[in-house]
Formats: sequence, C-alpha cells, structure tokens
Amino acid sequence: MGITDIKKDGRVEFVGGIRGVNYLIKRCHEDCKAAFVMFPVSMEEIFAVADAGEIMPPKSTWFEPKLGSGFVVNVFEDALGLTE
Repeated sequence: MGITDIKKDGRVEFVGGIRGVNYLIKRCHEDCKAAFVMFPVSMEEIFAVADAGEIMPPKSTWFEPKLGSGFVVNVFEDALGLTE
C-alpha cells in the first residue's frame, strides 16, 4: 500500500468502533480500498506496554462511550472545594 507514516498519510482514516462493521463494508464499496477491524486492547496489554516504557500506536486505546468532560471537571472541582 506504500504507507510509510500512518499519522501523516491522508489515505489512512480512523473510524470509531461505534459505527460498526457494516459502516466499514459500506465505505469499502464507496471510497475505500480496504478496512481493518481490530480487537480491543486489554487493560493488561496497556499496563504491559506502559511498564515497559513504550507507547501505544495512535487510536489503539480509543474507548466509547466518552464521558462528558464537564462531568469529570465538576467532580474534581467539588473534591478540591473549588466550587462557589
């Protein structure tokens, strides 16, 4: 495929798992040459990579659904007594 840098190659696109396999099949019939579906990374694998001082590939630690950032920020502010 001639891809040397997945971060910079405009032909490489990340599609979140929430869209499902049928979306990838549809895209392959429309405008893509190939699609790859990966198994989720386990927590043990993430810890092993971190313990080895390595980094995970882009988007390999993607998870859904996302929490609203306001929820997390408000919890920290409340815990630190920063709210008025």
